[in-house]
Amino acid sequence: MHILIAPDSFKGSLTALEICQTCTSAIHSIAPNTQITSFPLADGGEGTVDAFVHNAGGQKINLTVTGPLNKPVEAFYGILADNKTAIIEMASCAGLPLLTPEQQNPLYTTTKGVGELILNALDRQCNKIILGLGGSATHDGGAGALSALGYEFLDEHQQPIPAGAEGLLKLCSINTANLDPRVENTEFIIASDVKNPLLGEHGAASVFGPQKGATPEMIPTLDLAVNNLIQRLAQHFDIPAAEIIQQPGAGAAGGMGAGLLTSLPNASIHSGFEVIAQHLSLTGLFKHGELDLVITAEGQINQQTSQGKLPVGVAKLASQYNIPIIALVGSIGKGAELTHEQGITSIFSIINQPMPLEHAVTHADELLHQTMREIFRLVRAFHTEKASGQKG
Repeated sequence: MHILIAPDSFKGSLTALEICQTCTSAIHSIAPNTQITSFPLADGGEGTVDAFVHNAGGQKINLTVTGPLNKPVEAFYGILADNKTAIIEMASCAGLPLLTPEQQNPLYTTTKGVGELILNALDRQCNKIILGLGGSATHDGGAGALSALGYEFLDEHQQPIPAGAEGLLKLCSINTANLDPRVENTEFIIASDVKNPLLGEHGAASVFGPQKGATPEMIPTLDLAVNNLIQRLAQHFDIPAAEIIQQPGAGAAGGMGAGLLTSLPNASIHSGFEVIAQHLSLTGLFKHGELDLVITAEGQINQQTSQGKLPVGVAKLASQYNIPIIALVGSIGKGAELTHEQGITSIFSIINQPMPLEHAVTHADELLHQTMREIFRLVRAFHTEKASGQKG
């Protein structure tokens, strides 16, 4: 029996690699000779760098850059074995985990550190940047990152605007004379795990603002801020702003998707799962792996998962080759049943009894191991019965 384990992480609890290791341990505790291929994944958020470096080879670079509160933080990115491709998680320097709940306020947080990571990659001769936009604490449309690359965002007095969304309300003009010239010769592949447009009911502020600390009163202000940025950028580059605003993924990372698409000459935005699947040749595992079962995982499966998040991406590949796929999750949310239509065979929560969230997070490894063991007992029974029937 050959099993592929291809999970996302349980954010704040287990990395994708740790999930692979725990599931492998659970399966081998019952059937030690089971063939297992581990392929930790991510879709642009937490774990993207580790997934690329683990599966494709390369190195992880650690450095100090500007954090979301405009103070130094320790961050990281990856450089693949070709020494030309950099993998950046914007959340490593501008993500929610870097802030306490009391510090979260998308009016003031900045993405400047992301631009500093890009500059470091350019200094190391990289000419291709894969930038994951998941897990942000920001809503500055990527203006902070662009300022690090040499963009000047100016107010009516031709003075630099303050960092964050509130500063964007004062934006009147843009100067690109000091843009780092290497940017024009660099390919930027933006990996997003959401398809939201920039503005409106389904836009960045309305959907993701509250989880970044935005109050209901802030939402219109956040929309005005990023809209002003995109309108000014579009005017500067003489391109239609409406096309950018409605682009799927424009609302990713507080409008960073829209800001980078408008500002970077060689930028394109794609599903985070599709980016990692293509660059790591995930399809080849299904074509040539002779797989009997696929196991994926995510912290919660819900209606949003069906919009193209990682478990559904894996499930669609499995469906093409008629391979059953099991999803292991921390919790099963509203609309999870929609993922069955997109290929997920069955969903199992690792929570086996009522418990506080903190307990579930700190004991996730144990809970996952127990759940995987029980699932595999059933899988092995059916597989053994099927094999016996074929022999008879």
